[in-house]
Amino acid sequence: MFDPIRLRGLTFPNRVWMSPMCTYSADAADDRAGRPTDFHLAHYGSRAAGGASMVMVEATGVVPEGRIWPYDLGIWSDDHVADFARVVDAIEAGGSVPAIQLAHAGRKASVDRPWVGGLPVDVENFGWQAVGPSALAFPDHPVPTEMTVEDIGGVIDAFGQAARRARDAGFKVAEVHAAHGYLLHSFLSPLTNQRTDQYGGSLENRMRIVLDAIDAVRAQWDDNLPVLLRVSTTDWIDENPDDSRPSWTIEQTIELAARAREHGVDLVDASSGGNDVVPIPHDVDYQTRYARKLRSATGMPVAAVGRISRAHVAEALVEDGSADTVFIGRAMLRDPSWANNAADSLGASPRYIEQYEYAL
Repeated sequence: MFDPIRLRGLTFPNRVWMSPMCTYSADAADDRAGRPTDFHLAHYGSRAAGGASMVMVEATGVVPEGRIWPYDLGIWSDDHVADFARVVDAIEAGGSVPAIQLAHAGRKASVDRPWVGGLPVDVENFGWQAVGPSALAFPDHPVPTEMTVEDIGGVIDAFGQAARRARDAGFKVAEVHAAHGYLLHSFLSPLTNQRTDQYGGSLENRMRIVLDAIDAVRAQWDDNLPVLLRVSTTDWIDENPDDSRPSWTIEQTIELAARAREHGVDLVDASSGGNDVVPIPHDVDYQTRYARKLRSATGMPVAAVGRISRAHVAEALVEDGSADTVFIGRAMLRDPSWANNAADSLGASPRYIEQYEYAL
């Protein structure tokens, strides 16, 4: 886990990465919507100083209605670039590679912060009308507006323009978010995509918007810098013998990953679920076992994520070939220096910044 890894022209000194996690802390006022605040400088800068070799900024809306909540980050305007450049500077000052996850929330958009209930919000409370591939609502959410082909084209272009702004802000890694029931995932899954045009029906058609979004991002990104893809490897429907609905599965994920590689994706970030409210296994490896399957079937670099909190567990995932890197989420919220403390516990060298190294 503390060996370097290289993707394109970028070398990461270790394989511990901070997972993108929503913090619901961006400005929501009309004139500042989507912009990072001083909270983000401290939040991401401290994890960088804590030894993670890459720090990925949370889901960032490529259009205003692409945010999950009004307090999400967004990068739909050139006016956002300078604010994100400050976050990039904070991450780089901590010695980490700055990364950003580009996202569109789709039918799960326009809800309030989870600690106040997470319920849908209306226009009077900074909300908006959600959109999706079909007029099918996520449980306890309003019915989304079915997107037209022109709407889809606009979102694809928005991913490209967001990538350009992220590049201008100084980010070195871009991740396309196609997981957790958000817009791109909802196009992939027959559970939520009932279209009959070129964006629905066959697997080839359902993958189209994702591959087009990757192309749009890669067209704006430096050829020497990596593009990642976060996927849900399963909707967890096929794991339930009492649920026969067609859904997204690991076999389809393997096909998507192979195609994404042809379109310029350098690593797949293997998550799961989020497209419906369904039971999820309690096993510690409930998700990392799918990362192992994906890596074995495609031969491409894969990141494992989910219920990874102990250093020896993360080390084993890399050592046994289940994954090339690990994304650490909640454990890094509890301990900003998780990466350096893990290095200590495994007998590796922590990556202290020079301001700390002389004292530690």
